[in-house]
Amino acid sequence: MTIDSWALVALAAALLVAPGAAVTRLRLAALARRSRRRLSGSRLIPATAAATSAGLVAVLGAWVIALPVAVAAWFGARRLLRPPQPRADPLRLATSWDLLAACLRAGLPVPAAVGVIADRVPGDGGKALRTTAGLLALGADGSDAWRPALGVPATAPLARSARRTARSGTELATVAAALATDVRVSANDIAEARAQRAGVLIAGPLGLCFLPAFVCLGIVPVVAGLAGDLGLGG
Repeated sequence: MTIDSWALVALAAALLVAPGAAVTRLRLAALARRSRRRLSGSRLIPATAAATSAGLVAVLGAWVIALPVAVAAWFGARRLLRPPQPRADPLRLATSWDLLAACLRAGLPVPAAVGVIADRVPGDGGKALRTTAGLLALGADGSDAWRPALGVPATAPLARSARRTARSGTELATVAAALATDVRVSANDIAEARAQRAGVLIAGPLGLCFLPAFVCLGIVPVVAGLAGDLGLGG
């Protein structure tokens, strides 16, 4: 033992034999009891840690489920409240282009054929085609007559091809038939892509349903076991 240690021992002995030794002994006994309480209380730390860990995992598991659901609900509400954008039915457009090709091959003039299909195209596309038919009937140049239809996405492909073919009904009939085929192929591709996306979206909720079971059966026992092992080791 060092000199400092011997000095401390001597000081303690002096205090014990001093006149106030009784008070000092009582204080030392109280300190010893407190130390024993602390040691006994430390044995409860592993159990407390295990319970706390289990509670935290349970709470975090609930948040893992609630947070994606809340985000999905927020985006879903925004999408539902957003005003719908009118879009032309692609299959209806394809039928209109087939009808235009049939009218032109039957010998109908281009202005009359365009006027016939204008009533079948909904929204701005139909209005643009009616304007184009009127301009063609008045003898306007093809580039100027098809300009209104060029500004509408539904009729823009037909307008671009029609401006190149000028007033030739035969060439425009061929273009309209090819355009109808392209529209149908594109619609089929979009439908297949949506079907595949639906399969992916369906798998998401199923994963969320199995997540609580995974947390309760896979994570909580592991955390509790580790906490118990640490307590036994201590």
